[in-house]
Order: sequence, then C-alpha cells, then structure tokens
Amino acid sequence: MKERITNIGLVGGGPYCVEYLDKYALGTSRIGYHSTRIVAVADKDDQSPGIIHAKSLNIPTVRDYHELYNPRYKIDLIIMLTREKSVLEEISKTHPNDIQILPFEIFEFLWKNIYVVEKELDNRTREMATVLNNIPDIIVAITPELDIVEVNHSFLAYVGRTRDEVIGRKCYEILEKKSQFCEICQRTCPSNEFLRKKQSNPRTDRIQIGKDGKRRYLDGIVHPVIDKEGEISRYIKISRDVTRLKTEQKKETLHLEKLVEERTKELQDTYTILLHQDKMSSLGKLSAAVVHEINNPIAGILNLILLMKRINEEESPSKSTIEQFNHYLSLMETETKRISRIVSNLLAFSRQSKEEVNHLDFNELIEKTLIINSNLIRINNIEIKKKLPAELPLLLGTEDQLQQVLFNLMSNAIESMESTEQKQLTIETHYSLSENQIHVSFTDTGIGIPKKNLLKLYEPFFTTKKKGKGVGLGLSLVYGIIERHHGQIKVKSKLNKYTTFKICLPLYDVTNEMQNREK
Repeated sequence: MKERITNIGLVGGGPYCVEYLDKYALGTSRIGYHSTRIVAVADKDDQSPGIIHAKSLNIPTVRDYHELYNPRYKIDLIIMLTREKSVLEEISKTHPNDIQILPFEIFEFLWKNIYVVEKELDNRTREMATVLNNIPDIIVAITPELDIVEVNHSFLAYVGRTRDEVIGRKCYEILEKKSQFCEICQRTCPSNEFLRKKQSNPRTDRIQIGKDGKRRYLDGIVHPVIDKEGEISRYIKISRDVTRLKTEQKKETLHLEKLVEERTKELQDTYTILLHQDKMSSLGKLSAAVVHEINNPIAGILNLILLMKRINEEESPSKSTIEQFNHYLSLMETETKRISRIVSNLLAFSRQSKEEVNHLDFNELIEKTLIINSNLIRINNIEIKKKLPAELPLLLGTEDQLQQVLFNLMSNAIESMESTEQKQLTIETHYSLSENQIHVSFTDTGIGIPKKNLLKLYEPFFTTKKKGKGVGLGLSLVYGIIERHHGQIKVKSKLNKYTTFKICLPLYDVTNEMQNREK
C-alpha cells in the first residue's frame, strides 16, 4: 500500500506549539500507512516561542495565517493552537475547501488524552524494566539479525559493560568477543539452536569467557517472539551462570534446572501481564458484570411500568385491565426478587457457595421473558413467531442464569432489527431424542454479523454497539452460562438477511457437576 502523508500547518506560536514541534517536528507521526508532517507555522508575533522554535528546526514560518492557503505548502490540515475565536472564525470562512480545520478545543482535548496515554505507557515501560532488572537471571533480547535490543542489569553485570555499550551491537561481539560471526557462534547461536531443535523453548548449555577472562558455564532457555505475520521478531535468551554448580553433585544441578524453568515461567507470565495491562482489573470486571446482571431485570420492570402507563392512558381501567395490571405487578415482584437473587448469587460466587438447580419448563421461561420484553417488542414493532411444542421435557438447570441467556439473546435480536424493514423474531424449541437434548433457537431478520466478528462474539468486552449501548459482556456471560450447563451455543448469520443463535442443552443430571465446579 502507498503511504499517505498529511501536511499540517500550525496556527498559534504559544506553549502548545512548542510541545507539538518537540514531539513531531523531527519526524513524521505515523499510524499504519498514514503519516503527518509539519510544513509551516503561523503567528502574527514573530517572537513567540513557537515561531522561534520552528525557525530553529528550519520549518517555514509566516505572520499572516492566510499564507498557509498558498498551494506551495500543500497543506491538508490546519491545527488551531490559539484560543482566539476570531482567528478560528476567519479561517473557517476563508480556508479553501481542500484544507480541513481542527479547532483548538478539540486539539487540546486530544493532546491532554495523548499525554495521559503516554504517561501510562511510560509507567508500564518502567514497571517492565523494574521487573526485568530485579530478576537475577541474565536476560537478553536479540533480533534475527543478531542485534542486541534489550538487556537487564544481570546481563550488564555479567558482561561488565554499560547499557549504551551493548544496545545495538551484535551479540557475538559482546558474548563471544568476536568481531565477526564464526564457527563457535554458529554452534551456540540461539536462532540456530531454535531452528535445529524445532522447539518453542529450546534449552542451551553454553561455555563463555566471562569479564574476568575465565570460562563460565551458562544454562538457559531461548524463547522466540512471533509477530503478527508469523515471523520471529525477537529471541529472548534467559540464562544463569552455573559455573559453581557444575562442580557440585548432579542432584543439585537438576534442582537448579527446575528452578530456572520456574523462574522462566514466572518471567513469561509477568511479560504477558505487562503487555496486556489495557485489560480491566478484576474489580472492574466484577463491577461491570454486576451492572450488566442487574440491569436486565430492571429493564424488564421498566418495560412493564411503561406498558401499564400506556394502557392506562389509552383506555379507562376495566376489570380485565386491573387483572392484567395485577399480573404485571406480580411479574414486577418476581423480577425484583430476581435482582435480590442475582446479588445473592454474585455474593455466593465470591464465597464459592452452591447455586440452586431445579427442573425447569423452558417454554414457560421463554414466555415469561417475552412478557417482560413485551413493551420493547411493541415499541420496535417486532413480530414474534413461536414454535414451542407442549411436550417439551423439563430441563435441570439454574433458572436465573438461563433466563439471563434468553434475555440477552432476545435483546440482541431486537436491537439488530432496529434499522430493518422486516422485523420478525422466530423462537423455536425442540427435543432431540437421539441426543437427549433440548434445542432452542432465536432467528431474527436483522442486519446480520460479519464473518470476521463471528469468532470474537464470546470474547469479554468485544462489542460492535454504539457507546452507551453495551460493554460487550452479554454474549460472554451467555457462553459461560451455557458451558456451565454442559451445553453448546452455535451461530449462523448472513449480512442483511438473518442471524440464528442455537442453544443445545443436555437433559442429564448436572447438579453434582455444577456443584463440583463451584468447589
């Protein structure tokens, strides 16, 4: 793909201008195949710090920002670094159509957020450096071209060099004290060791000359780092000086090898955690789950309240209406108790206590969920098509959790049909005698799911909904609940045609197994 470059002109020579130039003027800011380049700075005060700094960087400066419209600059975007409204208004009126404008308020918001992100990245880098430097093992990362790109303090102490003396040098220059790749390097090179043994973490046992000029024995492991293209981008070599232990008994040597393996696993686990610190903490995940679990019954109660208000506004209360209201109040009472049970279940989960498992009529559970969602269905003009055979056998499971599954699948189906002309949701249950399973399917006529998203549907916090519509926990919870009931969930979808979620639940006694999982 051809690289695309956006030429930027800055208006305003204040402190933000200096900061922006310091960050981006010496190179291009690149995102994928898109790069940006600063081509000119404008400020009526030619002694402003931004103008002075731009001149020191050999970046063209002008006093009249109208000059930025000159085609010779080929400017694509003007960034406002001044709060003067009159300047923004004038530029907005006079700028050519092919030049975009970024107002100061938006720039300042983005700039402050970039600072926060950079600070977080710096903190993560320092944390990882602290971890690496406090590990007594000798750690070095090299490229396939044998360039050293990262080391820890133990490595520097072992070779007797400073960080500046080793980073960017060839590994054989530092470790073997050779000016070029030789036969010894060929035999002991981690990349050759990896390719020869065809293992993900081949062990290495090497003899090297230490900083004192004496032979040293190193026992270690090689960990290749694979990039997105499946190629090896780094080799992480983790070693320990076992010279003294080589003189001891074989039992002690074997014990050391086991210790090295344990330390290596700890390092890999820590490395993975540091690379994925963008994931939410455990407390954040639990809080999101609590909100999601409780929000569904609350939404059901709200739907019933809105339905009762609408009925009351449309007609005078009659005996049948009052009976209907009483029925809705009973459902609301049930859902309120359900919230209490959800909280109790979450508390029970934190204490690893048991959950209540009962025989359930799945058709009845579907009907109850439809009633709770009746107002949502009515507002969205959804046609419900039910195929619920009366002879469906009872299922042994946890009612609250299975209703959560139904609610999530039903809500997702309704949301997927918000923008479609045909709005039909087909709910079908079926008993498979040969498999001794109950099959439940939800088929909507919504927008469908792209193939690239099908494998991500059940990942926590993955969502394609707009901000505020969901946090990406619904299908993750559904998958977990179905798995705990030893069932399966399948999905088929065609864009702008339909989506079908099918659940298969076994009828055998799952009580003991679910309780064992809790233990």
